[in-house]
Amino acid sequence: MDKFQIETAQNITISQNVAHVTTRIGSYLIDALFIFGYYIIIAIIIGMLDIPFSMEFLSLYMLLGLPIFFYSLIFEILMNGQTPGKYFNQTRVVKLDGSKPTFGSYLIRWLLRVVDFTLASGSVAVLTILLNGKGQRLGDIAAGTTVISEKKRITLKDTIASDVVDNYTPTYSQVTLLTDNDIHTISNVYKDAMRKRNHKVILKLHAKIIELTGISTEQKPAEFVNTVIKDYHYYARQ
Repeated sequence: MDKFQIETAQNITISQNVAHVTTRIGSYLIDALFIFGYYIIIAIIIGMLDIPFSMEFLSLYMLLGLPIFFYSLIFEILMNGQTPGKYFNQTRVVKLDGSKPTFGSYLIRWLLRVVDFTLASGSVAVLTILLNGKGQRLGDIAAGTTVISEKKRITLKDTIASDVVDNYTPTYSQVTLLTDNDIHTISNVYKDAMRKRNHKVILKLHAKIIELTGISTEQKPAEFVNTVIKDYHYYARQ
């Protein structure tokens, strides 16, 4: 799985796990199944109405087909960057800086689906994703977005490092002012915020820890919180 790092305006470094092209194809096929199922429902409804082929028939068919026409746009807006296919494969559309895409970003991605998927049966999208390095098809490049995988979760060892190495040197002795309950809450909130790339929560944690301990630091917020948790575990083992 390809990765690339970005640094937000809040100086928080985030490693993005780009969704593999096969995973994205799988999501596309799942969505296609939902669309096929919807078409079957439309056919049943129109069949029950017993409407002869006419302008009225065509108008009704086009009206019922609108949700399919706007399928990806509607779901990505309502489901925060996911369609049902992306939901089942645990992928999501995000901005390159890790933030939530705007309506305009979703709209640009949707408009360029014609080029990415309709032309050459989707080979344009696949080729662009493989060559781009950031998991972007043409629609993503134009919208400044990508599709990431959320399958890999940040582990305790990777992020808060409760397994502090024996030769670890703590940075902030003031962490001893925190309680076990404090650090437990901080650790859980930190893991969740990093997993969801919630910059605002990281900044609030950073401010709260400084308020509780009086620590003065030049570390970036995410790095600082991680160091505080490591330091606490170090002193707790002594």
